[in-house]
Amino acid sequence: MQGELPFRATGLSVGLSVLIDADNANANLVEPLLKEIAKYGTANVKRIYGDWTRPQLSSWKDKLHKFVIQPIQQFSYTSGKNATDSALIIDAMDLLYTSNFDGFCIVSSDSDFTKLACRIRESGLFVYGFGEKKTPEPFQKACDKFTYTENLEELEEKEGQKSELSSTERKAQSSAKLKQNQKLVNFVKTAYDSITEEEGWASLGELGIQLNKLDSSFDSRNYGYKKLGGLIRAINIFEINTIPHEKNPAVKALYIKLKN
Repeated sequence: MQGELPFRATGLSVGLSVLIDADNANANLVEPLLKEIAKYGTANVKRIYGDWTRPQLSSWKDKLHKFVIQPIQQFSYTSGKNATDSALIIDAMDLLYTSNFDGFCIVSSDSDFTKLACRIRESGLFVYGFGEKKTPEPFQKACDKFTYTENLEELEEKEGQKSELSSTERKAQSSAKLKQNQKLVNFVKTAYDSITEEEGWASLGELGIQLNKLDSSFDSRNYGYKKLGGLIRAINIFEINTIPHEKNPAVKALYIKLKN
C-alpha cells in the first residue's frame, strides 16, 4: 500500500500518537483526517493544542467530544510567541521516551515542527505529517509521509463538474494531461528504475513505497486519483499484470513493466 508502514503487513498492531496544532488545522476535516490516519495504525493518543479561551477555536469544541480528542490548554503568555507549538513539542518528546508508539502523526502547516519530526525519525519511528499545500517544504521533507489536507476535503463542486462528462471522456482527458506532465513521468520512471526486477517487472506496492521515499508529499490524489493504480493506468507508460496471491486468490497483486 502506498505510504503504508512497512511492518503493517505482518499483522502487528501499529500504535500512533496523534498531535494536532489547533491554530493550524481545520476542524471540518477532523473526520476524514482520522480515517486517513487509521490506514497507518491505531491512534492510541489523540491530543490537540491551543488556547481554548480564544473564540477562534470554538469550531473545534464539538469535535473534541465526538472524536475523543483530548484538548490541551496553553495560554498565550506573550504576544508574537507561539506557546502552543512548545507545548506540543514537549509532549511529543515525553511520549517518545515512553517507547509505547510506533509512529507519530503531526497535524499542522507550521514549519516549527521540522526539528521535532527529524528527532522522532532519528529514534527509528515513523512520522506522518498532515497540512495544507502551503506548508513549508522543510517540514514536509522531514516526514516519512506528508499528506495535503486539501486531498481530504470532499469537493462536491468538482464532483458535480465531473458528472457532466462520461467516464470515458474523463479518462481520456486526464490521461492526455498526465502524459504531458514530463516532471511526473520522469519521477515515476526514476522510482520504477530503482525497484525493477527480472525482465523489467516491478510491484505496484513497491513503487508506491519508493515514490514516497523520493518525495514524502507524493500522493496520487494530488493528481485526482484516489489510488496509485488509477494514476499509473492514466499515465499509460506501463504494461500492467494482475497476479492472484498464492495463499489468497481473492487478493490481487499488480505488477508493472515499462512499455517498449
